[in-house]
Amino acid sequence: MIRKLNMRGAFYGLTAAAIWGGMYVVSDVVLPVIPPFTLLSVRLVIGLLVLGVLLWRSGLLASVRREQIVALMAVGFVGFGVSVGAQFVGTDKSNAINGSLITSASPAFILLFAWLLLREALTLRRVTAIALATLGVLVIVNLAEAEFSSETFFGDMALFAAAVTWGLYSVLVRRVSHNNDTLLVTWFAFWGGLCLTLPAGALELSARPIGNIDMPIVLGVLYLGVISTALAMWLWNRAFALVPAGAASLFFFAQPLVGALLSVLLLGQPMTERLWIGSALIVVGVFLALTQSDTAPEQEGAHA
Repeated sequence: MIRKLNMRGAFYGLTAAAIWGGMYVVSDVVLPVIPPFTLLSVRLVIGLLVLGVLLWRSGLLASVRREQIVALMAVGFVGFGVSVGAQFVGTDKSNAINGSLITSASPAFILLFAWLLLREALTLRRVTAIALATLGVLVIVNLAEAEFSSETFFGDMALFAAAVTWGLYSVLVRRVSHNNDTLLVTWFAFWGGLCLTLPAGALELSARPIGNIDMPIVLGVLYLGVISTALAMWLWNRAFALVPAGAASLFFFAQPLVGALLSVLLLGQPMTERLWIGSALIVVGVFLALTQSDTAPEQEGAHA
């Protein structure tokens, strides 16, 4: 039976991944004008401003200790600096199909790190759930279009690094969420990400300046900063505070699923048999993970 807490965590995690699944439509408009690391830095700054207002109103900053700040920024450096940065580099140097295939390994790495760092049980049910959902992604993505060659090798390695470090980041979020409110975790993690993205953006701008900024670009940046960063990152972190990482890892698969469905709705691509089968496999995998019997509601208390 799926517990109430699981349902809340599932809602948060699936909503975050769904937002990211639809984010690429906006990114395709903004990235030709604003370089990747510069855009990521702007997104993090907007996220800091939005969550900063909420954090100031909550009064949580008054009790924060220096060691907490360092730990939370380190987590953000891994997630928003190294992982998202590597994903940008990988996407630029490789291709979209390779990216979809390689980054779909993130849930497997979440499961592995949850076992290594959090001592979560590596159960047959969770492994089966990951395998089913991964198979669903492989069914949806046309493997014939994948191109792993010497030309894409550097990008593919960057994408692999992104998958590994996102798995590590997600597990570290669960660890630090035991003693910290999700709002606090997310806000200081943004600061940690900026420690890498700001210098990377400065180097990037010397070779690729910002293009013409018009109203669609402004609206796109605001959407990416407020919805895809401030809101979605908080939702993702909250999901990992409420649900064991091994189960929460499955929420990641909503991202390629939503992306595929949007291509049907917005780009007129057909709802093929592959998409139906792949979607069903992903849904079954998520359901299996959420019905894991050892999911405990230890995070519901003060951080709800």
